[in-house]
Amino acid sequence: MKQLLTAALLAATCMLAPLAWSQATMPARQTIRYFKTPLEKDPTREVEMVSITVPPGAGNEFHRHYGDQWTAVQEGEVTFTIKGQAPVVLKAGESNHVARGIVHRQQNLSDKPARYIVLNVLDKGRPTAEPAPE
Repeated sequence: MKQLLTAALLAATCMLAPLAWSQATMPARQTIRYFKTPLEKDPTREVEMVSITVPPGAGNEFHRHYGDQWTAVQEGEVTFTIKGQAPVVLKAGESNHVARGIVHRQQNLSDKPARYIVLNVLDKGRPTAEPAPE
């Protein structure tokens, strides 16, 4: 009985260990905010610049902003999707603009890291992003 229990425990460990290791070594999305400051001549709005590094297979959920967003891909590929439209793959050197309230998401569906810069001009005092239901 003790040998059967030991064998079952060993088998379970061998099956679950690779899953645990893969989750533990998956790098997290990294966000660096360079600045956030009031917009000149319009104190009701703020401008911010953020650098985002996304590991392969990661991204964000559908969301919207209280303002405009410009994205410039610096490295890798970013799959950009406006809800209800076909995804568009943006490569290094390419950019796009998302108008206020448009529901969208960015994902890295490639096998290499992606890095992009975001410039937001948002309503002051509102969250940077608001989740949008799928």
